[in-house]
Amino acid sequence: MLPTVHELLQDHVTLSVSCVDRLYINGYLPKMQRSGQLAYFLGQHLGGRIPSLAQLKPIHDRFVASVGAFAQRQGTCKMPFERGQRKDDIAAAHHRRFQADEGVVLIGTAQERCSSFKSHKRSTPRGSVIFDFHREPVYVNHYYFYVQDAQWGPGFLKIGSYAPYPVKLCLNGHEWAKQQLRHEGIGFESLDNGFLSCEDPERLQQLCDQLGSSDVQAFFDRWSRRLPWPLSEEDRAAGYEHRLTIWQMEFSLTQIFDRPLRGREFFEQVIRENLDLGRPDRVDLVFPRRITRRTPAPRFGYRTRVITQGVNPSLHIYYKSSHLKQYFKEGRGLRGELTINNPLDFGINKGLENFDRLTALGRQVNRKLQEVETLSQHCSFSDRGLDRLHKPTVVGHQRASAMRFGDPRVMALLQALCAFFHIPHGFRHRDLRPRVAQLLGRSLEQYTPGQMTYDLRRLRLKGIISRIAKTHRYVVTTYGLKVALFFSKVYLRILRPGWCVLAETTHNFGQPLRRAFDRIQAEMDRLCRDARLEPAANP
Repeated sequence: MLPTVHELLQDHVTLSVSCVDRLYINGYLPKMQRSGQLAYFLGQHLGGRIPSLAQLKPIHDRFVASVGAFAQRQGTCKMPFERGQRKDDIAAAHHRRFQADEGVVLIGTAQERCSSFKSHKRSTPRGSVIFDFHREPVYVNHYYFYVQDAQWGPGFLKIGSYAPYPVKLCLNGHEWAKQQLRHEGIGFESLDNGFLSCEDPERLQQLCDQLGSSDVQAFFDRWSRRLPWPLSEEDRAAGYEHRLTIWQMEFSLTQIFDRPLRGREFFEQVIRENLDLGRPDRVDLVFPRRITRRTPAPRFGYRTRVITQGVNPSLHIYYKSSHLKQYFKEGRGLRGELTINNPLDFGINKGLENFDRLTALGRQVNRKLQEVETLSQHCSFSDRGLDRLHKPTVVGHQRASAMRFGDPRVMALLQALCAFFHIPHGFRHRDLRPRVAQLLGRSLEQYTPGQMTYDLRRLRLKGIISRIAKTHRYVVTTYGLKVALFFSKVYLRILRPGWCVLAETTHNFGQPLRRAFDRIQAEMDRLCRDARLEPAANP
């Protein structure tokens, strides 16, 4: 018999590390985003009599010249990137040859699209000429500075050469943790951009937990002063400084198994558990599907897929523009990886100051996924736990009626909750009601808001859900997770298929369970005949 998910994670994991993975950060100039702000920069700040985009050409030429001079002075390779080239692969080859602890490894140039300014010339009634500015996509040169940093290891900054001079940073939290371990003299073995082993796993996790927004800001401040920059020191002193926002964040939970075979066993168990709780490309395992009049869901809803590529399966879960995947990394480590492409998906602003909130959310989602995978095979109950459901509950002056197994409304409620286990900020009345109505085979008019409110109150008083303070949102408790999985699995995997087998039919499908019950029925009939008991005649 295959070991359970709980046994695999409990007994066969040699190292577990939760860490921020890849980071993509945007840098923008708050004082140069609108046409009026650009006109002020050109007219008031630069002193132009007539604000014109021609005033930006000297800034561009000075920046390009400074990049060339910097490359020559540092002895750094400067090369254009061709269309279709994998920039990271080229940079990785240069990183392998780079011997210094810190410095610029490679400077690359590429013409890429960005949102910039264009102008339209018009004449006033008095005959003077003025320019109107507007934003639109344009193709301009961007400069990639691949660096080796003492604190972060490899990373890069991409700087646009034309107003509003966008900046992008690419960093990696695992590489940051590796640099900290090197500084402290702690040995480790790498697994690509993760860890295969470490002499002090506890200290490794402490370092991963320490990574914060101040470390990202320090990297930007350090290199924005060392690299060529489009704007001068006078411009920056006047307030034309870049502000950082989060473009994309990845959060990983890596667990190294003692044997590669354990990874395959893990996915076999996960796939088996999910297949009969709903088709893999339809079941909402982690994130909710919201259907409202204003924001209809995609055609097939937010979905989960279990994909097998050769012998390396992976689990993919989608929510809005975010993506959670679970896969076997290099045949040794189970990697859960949440990619947040837009923090607004979770009601969090993109500002770098929300780095810690997003980190906590990412770890919560990765942890919750494994909690569901573990509890799905360990959701049994004691008699006391079942009595809590099957008997009325009184909390203070409030009373909740019993929630008995087999009741269609109770089963629909608990099955609907299976879609909301992982929600970081909980679910609302309007999120749950359409699901329950669908499972009951009713319209929203038949399953009223009042009935949903009554059911939420029952679930809350039973301890299956809890309400987030000062909100109208709810989260599923650990006890509620066990209840929902236990009831759903017993019904979906035992009773429903069993009833189909035991139902009277003219066909004999040779099911072992059906044959066993037929033997029991035959023996009961024999005992009745021996006792001279006959069935009552039909009226």
